Amino acid sequence: MSFTGPSMSSGGKTARRALEFGRTYVIRPKGKHQATVVWLHGLGDNGSSWSQLLETLPLPNIKWICPTAPTQPMTIFGGFPSTAWFDVGDLSEDGPDDLEGLDAAALHVANLLSTEPADIKLGIGGFSMGAATSLYSATCFAQGKYANGSTYPANLSAVVGLSGWLPCSKTLNSKLRGDNEAARRASSLPILLCHGKGQDGQWLPSVALDVQSPVHGDDVVQYKFGEKSSLSLNSNGFRDVTFKSYNGLGHYTIPEEMDEVCAWLTSKLGLEGSSS
Repeated sequence: MSFTGPSMSSGGKTARRALEFGRTYVIRPKGKHQATVVWLHGLGDNGSSWSQLLETLPLPNIKWICPTAPTQPMTIFGGFPSTAWFDVGDLSEDGPDDLEGLDAAALHVANLLSTEPADIKLGIGGFSMGAATSLYSATCFAQGKYANGSTYPANLSAVVGLSGWLPCSKTLNSKLRGDNEAARRASSLPILLCHGKGQDGQWLPSVALDVQSPVHGDDVVQYKFGEKSSLSLNSNGFRDVTFKSYNGLGHYTIPEEMDEVCAWLTSKLGLEGSSS
């Protein structure tokens, strides 16, 4: 699927920005189909790597859809192209949000969910930039529309973000304030956030060097961004937000974290149970 949206060219004029999405990988449910979850990879990755992991999870009632992001020039890489859901300059709170790219990615995800049967519960999850896109989709669901004003169509039942952040957090309050229907949708949407955390003053033995090494957390998307995202969602009416931290976890996942995801999805989606 391709998406063409407006972008700013030199001189401030509106240009057209065409994004061609890559291959989508689908994992069919091994049991009764009760839920469909679109899972979004991180920067520079593709849908294949996560589909291989998700296929091993004891969640037989979930259909997984793992799309691949478009390859596009990335400001953070000095314009060098990479698979990415949207453009990003840096991971600071003051960095600009690529609303066109975010809308394009959220629209692509919603379209992937649009053909699912009416009785199937819908979810979105992701890692790093994929988690950011998932959380952006959650805010679009609450508002009932994308940033460009178009109606957001998907009825979400769960959102998961691993090692990610919340885009557009500074403007979220103004978008949701005074909208009772948006408040209702926000309060009813379960969200799970997980992030690696460093431990100040704690050290682990390094066998190779026979010395002590510091316990680092996520050195790509800092822990504070995940924590602040959770607080921002809570303060803006998302009442069912779970935030889990993992001491020493870097910018990757571990079995303990995926066990948490499995248990949480089984509970929030009302699945019949996991297989061993």
